[in-house]
Amino acid sequence: MDFRPIFPVIGILLTILAVVMCLPAAVDFTAGSADWQVFAISAGVTLFVGVSMTLTSRAGGTGLSVRQAFLMVTLSWLSLTIFASLPLAFSKLDLSFTDAFFEAMSGITTTGSTVLTGLDTMSPGILLWRALLQWLGGLGIIVMAIAVLPMLGVGGMQLFRVEAFDTGEGKVLPRAAQISAALSIIYILLTAIVVIALWLAGMTGFEAVVHSMTALSTGGFSTSDGSIGFFDSATIDVITTIAMVLGSLPFLLYLKMLRGDLGSIFRESQVWWFFTIVAILVTIAAGWLWLDGGMHPAQAVRYAAFNIISIITGTGFATTDYTLWGSFAAPIFFFIMFIGGCAGSTTCGIKIFRFQVLYSAARTQIHHLLQPHGVFIPYYNRRPIPDEVIVSVLSFFFVFFLSFTALALGLGMLGLDFLTAVSSAATAISNVGPGLGPIVGPAGSFQLLPDAAKWLMAGGMLLGRLELFTIIVLFTRSFWRG
Repeated sequence: MDFRPIFPVIGILLTILAVVMCLPAAVDFTAGSADWQVFAISAGVTLFVGVSMTLTSRAGGTGLSVRQAFLMVTLSWLSLTIFASLPLAFSKLDLSFTDAFFEAMSGITTTGSTVLTGLDTMSPGILLWRALLQWLGGLGIIVMAIAVLPMLGVGGMQLFRVEAFDTGEGKVLPRAAQISAALSIIYILLTAIVVIALWLAGMTGFEAVVHSMTALSTGGFSTSDGSIGFFDSATIDVITTIAMVLGSLPFLLYLKMLRGDLGSIFRESQVWWFFTIVAILVTIAAGWLWLDGGMHPAQAVRYAAFNIISIITGTGFATTDYTLWGSFAAPIFFFIMFIGGCAGSTTCGIKIFRFQVLYSAARTQIHHLLQPHGVFIPYYNRRPIPDEVIVSVLSFFFVFFLSFTALALGLGMLGLDFLTAVSSAATAISNVGPGLGPIVGPAGSFQLLPDAAKWLMAGGMLLGRLELFTIIVLFTRSFWRG
């Protein structure tokens, strides 16, 4: 394996991370917090390593093989997490490296699980850094879903190989780098719009910046232990809900719409599936809160819509402790953790398109059973689904739930109770944020978990964020012998 083409990419990413680290340093310096020095030194160390890796590996060639691409993706996210944890480990928070790594991994994978409490009185630099990690992680996963995963054919993502570079009338932009740059601009513009909306709705400028970044990236970090519920504002709830939905849709559609193809969003079947599933779940939850909980219908819709969308998109914000909604809450919030949003968005989980492929394949199989001599073809977005995509998606489902089971068993062996172990495994591998129960639920944190459990969950977060196979393939003999 030639590592030389991989190191410049990691070096550039670390250099960008170092530059971004200067922002919380400036904020803490302005606020009079001594942590600005920690950010400044961490930025210097990260910059030195990043520039060194870039300059010393320039002779490594320009192309990346598929095997090198797999390794590059995993090493990039691991390297970024390690260096992102430095300010957290050496700040006034006095976190252990385990806690700092867990928090950084949760941020950069846009999971939203936290070991921190007392956010309301925390230095602004730390709060901004956590938000920046989720914002950068959201942007990174969009670029990866458009430019890398379709090429690697991970979990059925090859289905979007053509769609990622073709509108049907010609190429959107000539190269993946240009597409990524255009999507980054859209991401920044949407973030700015949400910042203005939240500021006008009553947040301070700092709170608006932090929550816009963590809402659009479907990350869920907040400036308060009470999350969005701290503000107790219906307007803020609505704006944040819209931001989470925007982050859950394919960002390539925004690019197509800006280029004049306004009908593209209406032709994308996964968008319709997403909205249909959300509408059904919100109706059920709101009906339960109204009829069983005695809530006013308008308030029931408000709480149901926000919290259902927050969990199904993997954001993890909360306006109330939904585990107190009754016997209905635990199973519905547990199962929607796995769903996720659309492919090419900032969301996590299994993703809507995989359920569509599975449904289409199952429907075709039923027709074959009823009419053995008939010819039935599964379709996605009015296009035939290749057999390799169906096999890839079925393999993804199998490995996903196998990994979830192994993670839950591992957490259970470390002494966690059943609800905490199972929901922690689900929230980690689906990159959701809060789990269920009094310990890791929306009103708790992951601070009390043993260090071994935090390392297991951090591994689960990375595994889920990188679509499982991107990492699992590295542990096969054939990968290193090829």
